[in-house]
Parts: sequence; C-alpha cells; structure tokens
Amino acid sequence: MLSYWRLHRYPILFAIGSLLFYASFAYDLVRTDFLKLFMLFAATFFLCHKIMQFEKWNFNFLLVTGILFRLVFLVAEPNLSQDFFRFIWDGELIKNGINPYLHTPDQLMEQGNVPIANADELYAGMSELNARHYSNYPPINQLFFALAALLGGGSILGSIIVMRLNIILADLGILYFGRKLLQNLNLANHMAFWYFLNPLVIIELTGNLHFEGIMLFFFVWSLYLISKNQWMWAAPVYALSIMVKLVPLLLLPMFLKYLGFKKSMIFYGLVGISCAIILYPFYSSFFIDHYSETVGLWFSNFEFNASVYNVVKKIAVGHYEAKPWELIEAYGSMIIKAMLVVVLLIALLRKNQKLQTVISSMVLALACYYFLSSTVHPWYVVFLLGIAIFTEYRFVLVWSFAVILSYYAYTNPDYKENLWFLAVEYILVIGFFLYEMMAKGSKKLYFFKK
Repeated sequence: MLSYWRLHRYPILFAIGSLLFYASFAYDLVRTDFLKLFMLFAATFFLCHKIMQFEKWNFNFLLVTGILFRLVFLVAEPNLSQDFFRFIWDGELIKNGINPYLHTPDQLMEQGNVPIANADELYAGMSELNARHYSNYPPINQLFFALAALLGGGSILGSIIVMRLNIILADLGILYFGRKLLQNLNLANHMAFWYFLNPLVIIELTGNLHFEGIMLFFFVWSLYLISKNQWMWAAPVYALSIMVKLVPLLLLPMFLKYLGFKKSMIFYGLVGISCAIILYPFYSSFFIDHYSETVGLWFSNFEFNASVYNVVKKIAVGHYEAKPWELIEAYGSMIIKAMLVVVLLIALLRKNQKLQTVISSMVLALACYYFLSSTVHPWYVVFLLGIAIFTEYRFVLVWSFAVILSYYAYTNPDYKENLWFLAVEYILVIGFFLYEMMAKGSKKLYFFKK
C-alpha cells in the first residue's frame, strides 16, 4: 500500500481534489452562480488533464476514479437542468398506461386528477416550455423513464437514482466497446478515458441526467459490430441509438461507401424496420402530428449558445430590422436543407472506404450541424466528443471545456446570453477546428483524404 502511494500519490491527490469539487458541484451550487460554476468546472477539467497525464495507461486506476466521480452525484438533485422532472412525468404516464405523446402536461393538469405520483411537484418543477408541449423524447428514451418510475417507487429521488445508475452503466458500456473499437482501429485505447473522465460528461450526464450517454452507448456498440464486419447485427443496435435521440439519423449516409450500395441499402432497411418495430407500441393517429410538431420547434423556435445564427441575427435584426421570431423560423428551415446538402457532400466526396474515415466524416458533419444550429446545449457536445475520440481531431476536447461559458445565460431570469462569452467559446473552438483542418501531416482534413 505504501509503495503504491509513493508511485501514485499525485494522481491520488488529484482524484481526491476532484471528488471534493464534484461534491461541491452536486450539493452546493446554484446555476445562477456562474463564477463558482466556472471555477469548479475549470478545476475538474485541469485535474482530469493531470490524471490522464500521469495515469493514462493505468486502466484500473482510471476506471475506479471515473466511477467514484459519478457516484458522488448519486443522491443529488440535478441543479443545472429541470428536464428530469419531465423525464419522470413521462415515465409515470407510461407506468400508468398513458401514452406520453398524446397529452401535454398542461392538458392533463387542466383535466385534473392526474393518475401519477407526485404530479403537482413534477408539474411545478418542469419548465413552462416543457409543460405546454408534447413529449419529444423517442421511445427507447421513454422506456428508461418508465423503468425509473417503476423502480423508483413513486419517489422523485428514487427515480433520479435509477436514471443515474442507468446512465453510469451506459458510460461503462461506452468505455468497454470504445476501447475495443479503438483497438480495431489501431488507435491508443486510453483515448476512451478522455470521454470517461471528462467533466462535461460526468456533470451533464450523471449529474444532470441527460441521455446522450445512452444514445452514444448503442452508437459505439453498433460501430464496434461494424468494425467486426457484423453490420447486420449492428443495424438494430443503431436503431436503438436513434430511438434514444434522433441525432444518429443525420449520420446514416456516411456508411454508403464503406458498406457499398447493396449492403448499405440492406443496412438502412434493417435500421428502418427496427425503428418501426420500436415505435409501434406508441403509435396512434395523433402520434406523428404531435411528435413532428414538437421536434419541429427545435428548428424554428429555440435559440441557445449559437455561433453562426447569432452573427446572422445580429446582421438581420440590426441592419435589416428583421423580426427575431420570423428570422429563427426561416433560419431553421434553411438549416435543415443546408445540412442535407452538407451531409451528402461529405458522404459522397470523401473517401469513406475505411471505418476511421467514416467516423471522421461523422465528426465533420455533426460539427457543421452544431456550428450552424440555433440551439447547442452543453450536453449536445457529449455525443460529438464520444465520436471524436475514435479520430485524430481534438477540437472537441476544447469545446467540451469552452461550452461551459454558455451557462452564463442562467445568471439572469430572462436567460439573456452574453455574446462576448459565446464569442470566446466559438473563437477557441472554430479556431482550433480550422487549425486542425490546415495542419500538416495526418491531421489534414481535406475531402479526399484517405
């Protein structure tokens, strides 16, 4: 024991320091206190870097450390997001045999006698935005909500703990399949710990109960199966990823050259059939209208932590007196069309015959989408980070730190963003992105790179 301490005393001290910072984050932080939030996040990010610097080849140390960091949050109520109230609400509805896609919380509360546990507290806790819209969470996500409601025994804290344990298990699954996939790609398998120990991942997933990690688990599992040439088995697993969050739909065209036309058509067909089977239990005559209406709102009504959109908005509103609500609706419609073109160009022009190039193309496509999007919540970056560890791109690591600047918006009740902070964030991220694109050697990102 003493010899182990002598060999690893600095990483152990860094880990203990991180545990204390995470405990403060979990139990002694309000999101309006941006200075404390930023300082805690910066400290945990620095210590993560130092731990990786000292122990990147020590699997057991990094595994135990990453698990302990997550367990700190086990009984904490998320303090940077209210979304978990809606998660539990939807889960309670399913537990009681009610389709969560057919009624908004506002509608059910107006009817009175909502047959779910803690209805008043859940309704009061969720945002007004959540309360007046239909659920936009896909079916597999809903099943995790229902599991939390079922095993949580009608307790909000019990449901939080169940969801948190599922998210931790998903991160362990990402670590397991991620290391195997890195080995198959002839990359250093310790890169998986840049995801597993990343403070953004720990805080936004385990801490704030966002389900990007569960989506990423199925996604990485499917990529691993594809790397083993088991693409037919990978298709239903990929569908599970889509049915947690819809983002992987955007990346499907990247397999066209890698699998070849015939195999890719079969793969896409199997993914589509699997999605249809998963959707079937929730289907009703109103499902498609309600779900498409809610998903459409994300492209036409919301704005948060945007880069290109904020520049467009500044010019359009400041110089052309455009109405903001009309601008974001038009912009959202335009971005959908633009991303279809971008994804197809990357899928067809890049030499995607190798799986690592396919994954690199996915990083490019998803980064372009986030750069253009009007809404980029911090937890969105987690999925991009989880894909980027299988490539040579490191700009996402920069983003996983810089994105915390967007939380300044929560310091005021009307969520007004500080455009200078957003400018710093995106100058760092896009600057590093362009540097990697123009860098010499293996990191060059031209379309025709093998």
